[in-house]
Amino acid sequence: MNDTRIFNSSQFFQPTDGEPIRSVITESSHAVVVAWHIKPGQTIPAHNHPHGQDTWAILTGHGEYYLDKVGTTQAIAAGDVVIAPIGCVHGVFNNGDEPLVFISVVSPADAGYQLVSLEDSLALHS
Repeated sequence: MNDTRIFNSSQFFQPTDGEPIRSVITESSHAVVVAWHIKPGQTIPAHNHPHGQDTWAILTGHGEYYLDKVGTTQAIAAGDVVIAPIGCVHGVFNNGDEPLVFISVVSPADAGYQLVSLEDSLALHS
């Protein structure tokens, strides 16, 4: 068991020009805590966790958060806490001009991960 209970999240954000990097801050059987740095124009593809919940705390920036397989989105921004209950489609597109930075907590750690094909992909990002 990791005895560390306080983490400086700024040490984990990893900006990249490619796919956004999932940077694990800490992990136990109960949860995985991840730091995300999503540059303008980048996306975390629509997906779900079939056996757990994903909760995001948005620190900076804004984006369009995927809500379902149809490609419905809702704006999210700094200060928001966004919850995807078990099996709910979620993901995000940074449509802003600054990085979208957030912490994600997936619980339990073995919640699984499944990419979701969006039915209305032609309408996305237009």
